[in-house]
Amino acid sequence: MSAGSNVMSQFFQSDFFYYFRQNKTIIVSFSIFLLMVIAAIFAPWVAPHDPYDLASIDILDSQLPPSWMSGGDGRFWLGTDEQGRGIFSTIIYGLRTSLAIGLLAVILQMVVGIVVGLFAAYYGGKLDSLLMRFADIQLSFSTLMVAIVISAIFKTLFGAQFYSEYALLLLVLIIGIAEWPQYARTIRSSALSEKKKEYVEAAKVMGFKPLRIMFRHILPNCLSPILVISTVQIANAIMSEAALSFLGLGMPAEKPSLGSLISNGFDYIQSGEWWITLFPGLVLVLVVLIINLLGDWLRDVFNPKLFKG
Repeated sequence: MSAGSNVMSQFFQSDFFYYFRQNKTIIVSFSIFLLMVIAAIFAPWVAPHDPYDLASIDILDSQLPPSWMSGGDGRFWLGTDEQGRGIFSTIIYGLRTSLAIGLLAVILQMVVGIVVGLFAAYYGGKLDSLLMRFADIQLSFSTLMVAIVISAIFKTLFGAQFYSEYALLLLVLIIGIAEWPQYARTIRSSALSEKKKEYVEAAKVMGFKPLRIMFRHILPNCLSPILVISTVQIANAIMSEAALSFLGLGMPAEKPSLGSLISNGFDYIQSGEWWITLFPGLVLVLVVLIINLLGDWLRDVFNPKLFKG
């Protein structure tokens, strides 16, 4: 039997998979999330229209209602926006952008937070106090406030055109910078308890370098809380992007994300084109809800004292 088959066999026999099979809510949530991820990855093939292709967009199709309403067009199931783009297609592409920002921002948060947390816990003393006080100062401000300040600075320094062109990368950087203290504090707490264990003392006696001890010995034993935090942080990052886009500091109108789609359609609610904002808003709520449900379940599974089956 191959190594891959052994791993799969062990996974299907694990308590983790058993608890997953017993929870129908989580099965449904994970299935919906998986479908969303697949649709986002294969957006060019799933979406009926390409919202980036200006040649396929007709301004005469703008603000059409959903196909089941009077005046609707069968080509556009959920109607069109002010530019004539199909709402269903823009939601799929917007979901792709929002998930990419959420995932990449969390990876950045994780890298910075893990490094800071491990160094603070391992070396302690003045370095620990300095790093944690810096994290505390940043945590005293709301994530959105920090993100707004940083995004405003980027726009001022590089200009609106540069910001619009590199909006996705800049948002990843902005949200990543704003949220790393969550990881740093959690990793520091876990690493402090691991640092006192015998295997760390044995590694020091054997002459291993601090970096090897931190990243090859201590870090693997701190992965459970990292996984739980990451699911919640992805939802937070997506919400932060949506809030920034709604305030005009996120993705531009020509590069749809769920947040920018909601923002673009907000001005048309009073004139009756409610579908431009409503459908992207519902998808955003669904994504955040599902990710939070998965995160709460993971937290309970990895903490037997909280888990109730």
